[in-house]
Amino acid sequence: MNPTKTTAGIKNCLFKVIPILSFLSVTCTVSAQIKPTTADERQKGMVVRKELEKKSLLKDAKFRNIGPVVMSGRVVDVDVNPQDPTEFYVAYASGGLWHTKNNGQSFTPLFDNEDVMTIGDIAVKWYGSRVIWIGSGEVNSSRSSYAGNGVYKSSDNGKTWEYLGLPESHHIGKIQLHPTDPNTAWVAALGHLYSPNKERGVYKTVDGGKTWKLTLAVDENTGAVEMEINPNNPNELYAAMWHRTRRGWSFTESGATSGIYKSTDGGTTWSLITAPGSGFAEGKKLGRIGLSVYAQNPNIVFAVIDNYDAMPDTSRRRQTADTGLQLKDFKTMTNEQLLNMESSKLDTFMRKQRFPAKYTAAVVKEMVRAGKIQPVALWDYYDAGDDGFSGNVKGCEVYRSDDAGKTWKLINNKLPQAFSTYGYYFAKIYVSPMNVDKIVVLGVSAWMSVDGGKSFKVIDGRNVHSDHHALWFNPKKDNHMINGNDGGINITYDDGANWFKANTPSVAQFYAITVDDAKPYNVYGGLQDNGSWYGPSNNRETVDWHDNGNYAFKSIGGGDGMQVQIDTRDNKTVYTGSQFGAYIRGDKTNLFPTRVSVRPLHELGDKPLRFNWQSPILLSKHNQDVFYFGTNRFHRSLNKGEQSVNMSGDLTGGKREGNVPFGTLVTISESPVRFGLIYTGSDDGFINVSKDGGYSWSAIHTKLPKTVQGLYVSRVVASKYKESRVYVTMNGYRNDHFNAWVFVSDDYGATWKQLFTDLPAEPVNVLREDPKNENLLYVGTDHGLYVSVDAGASSMAWMSELPRVAIHDIAIQDRDNEIVLGTHGRGIYIASLTEAQKLATDKAYYEKKKAEVK
Repeated sequence: MNPTKTTAGIKNCLFKVIPILSFLSVTCTVSAQIKPTTADERQKGMVVRKELEKKSLLKDAKFRNIGPVVMSGRVVDVDVNPQDPTEFYVAYASGGLWHTKNNGQSFTPLFDNEDVMTIGDIAVKWYGSRVIWIGSGEVNSSRSSYAGNGVYKSSDNGKTWEYLGLPESHHIGKIQLHPTDPNTAWVAALGHLYSPNKERGVYKTVDGGKTWKLTLAVDENTGAVEMEINPNNPNELYAAMWHRTRRGWSFTESGATSGIYKSTDGGTTWSLITAPGSGFAEGKKLGRIGLSVYAQNPNIVFAVIDNYDAMPDTSRRRQTADTGLQLKDFKTMTNEQLLNMESSKLDTFMRKQRFPAKYTAAVVKEMVRAGKIQPVALWDYYDAGDDGFSGNVKGCEVYRSDDAGKTWKLINNKLPQAFSTYGYYFAKIYVSPMNVDKIVVLGVSAWMSVDGGKSFKVIDGRNVHSDHHALWFNPKKDNHMINGNDGGINITYDDGANWFKANTPSVAQFYAITVDDAKPYNVYGGLQDNGSWYGPSNNRETVDWHDNGNYAFKSIGGGDGMQVQIDTRDNKTVYTGSQFGAYIRGDKTNLFPTRVSVRPLHELGDKPLRFNWQSPILLSKHNQDVFYFGTNRFHRSLNKGEQSVNMSGDLTGGKREGNVPFGTLVTISESPVRFGLIYTGSDDGFINVSKDGGYSWSAIHTKLPKTVQGLYVSRVVASKYKESRVYVTMNGYRNDHFNAWVFVSDDYGATWKQLFTDLPAEPVNVLREDPKNENLLYVGTDHGLYVSVDAGASSMAWMSELPRVAIHDIAIQDRDNEIVLGTHGRGIYIASLTEAQKLATDKAYYEKKKAEVK
């Protein structure tokens, strides 16, 4: 079949069965080992970045931030002035450090120009001469937990920072300061997220951070996530060690080497105090641990653990229906057994398991009789692998020691709902400095006990975001608390009965953005754990909306907001959704009554589709009735997603066993100059091209250098200037490999050339072409924006009014000639492209600006 290149021609084939897909499965030629980037390479890269900023010719082309602030970003720590709690510091996972002196009415950023912005923990010496310590790299171990490069210290309230080393720590869970000696501090280093390394554990300094000694180490996969100190005896310290390994396809968040260690000599030596017989949780499934020492009696120590031991599965979800049938029964069931089963029993089972309505007992039996499927197809239908949210584990358990850690007692094991199967994201506990019976455990909700842990109740209210990571008790009035969560900062003065938000910083964590053609145009995007939003490009943040109730940005979806597409024919029809491909289409002005699911389904007898955390979607610019969706296969709809066709086989390296969906598509691009010329890229390094609207596919990643094969394909971009030209960016974040990789092909991927070879060692997330000049290219990395005026032969940084934040996506508004940046930590930034275009087209002007920089 030779499909036509017109939309009309393809419509004729919309619901026909495609007899043969000409996709050719290609064995992945992944390099033997993708090596993590060394600390030395990263440090050299940071020097390169500064040089690219220094020689930039775009310093006068300034970015403006348009928010939003109505939804904030993930908080990892708060540190509050104990004498004046209206002054405090807030550390955001990827948005830097902020300071307030008016109880959160306004904040000032203090950590925007250092080598990294990601933070794991902060510590402040409030007495005497104030000193702020920062441990970079958050420990929550999520999909966007960026690696830090060690410890920083400031003695002038963040105006300047001194780098103190520990570059291989990557993720720091706690900085513990000595209560009286300003030169002594301890650091809990969790270590690399996606690779083993021996430089993890507890470090100690006695000279203010000039030198460090690793005093507690277990192995290359077990690091320190938490520390506590006896405030009356600083020689007595506790450290929580956590075994966890993460790969692109699996996450092991527990292990036998997790446990609590204690030092009685100031952190010089340590001993395990949660060994078998101590009363603490035992086994091979010990997860993340949080600690809290009761200030008035430091012999009392509380601990919370993510116990990953399995509980008996009583949920029956997708396992057992009231019929007594289980999905696993169909793995070995014969055709005869299924055909002899009562149809009413099979129907009841299939409805309980939420099979599509078209699959009735009669239909299934007929498919079996005709030889189209075997009974095992019913099992296979849901066998897509763990999405990381299913399972039945003990979860949150709270322990108490009354003898400084010698023995432990389980005081509550009735909080599994606090963080279920993703305690790796939480496991924090706090005891009031005034009342030993008042305890707060943080998880999806914030739970408080006033009876010493016997019972807990949820204390976060309707205007408090879920997913909690930090808490501060006022030492003089413990019903006053400051809480940090995925939605920012909340403050209560009545034990959580009422809360108010302190969300004035623009610290939103965008995954993806796009723009429409309205006047003024709108920017749309999905936020980490904060849904999807859109707002006007001319927004200027003020507090006026608190009075008039009309904030410029509007919500168009919940969950973890992902990609958004907007039909620019009406600037109203929006495609939006959340994690793992839960996308809908609707009218953005009246979304809920109009929403329609556009998530593709597989057929009974096929293996389940695999959906990435950020499944890619795309509207064709040639005809916006045409909607593309990527799972591990390529799907096309010609009627706005209402019905879709699976147009390919598996376009990835295939399913890989693990508990994280892997072998999934993550990027789709269609040629702006030729309908049906489509490229896909996957999380396991596969790149494919179709020249006939998706009917046939060819793998083109095998011609890339072997050093990058197997890396996450962060973007594939079909050029608007030449039909055969395509760009690819590869991202090694999920391998702790931070080199920058950008390639171009002028022959549909038959051969490749590396571009931007002068970039620093930082992963590349996105590339965009300029709308007017084919030699002008824009690249967003984990630490900023880079521009090339010579088709990628050389680059310069473009960071004017832009912090060193991760840029996840770039959109270009052609009509207004503006570039829009979706950052993962500081919201949305916009700038005019005029200056960059002048540099690319006016040689005399370029030389003039270059001479000025010199």
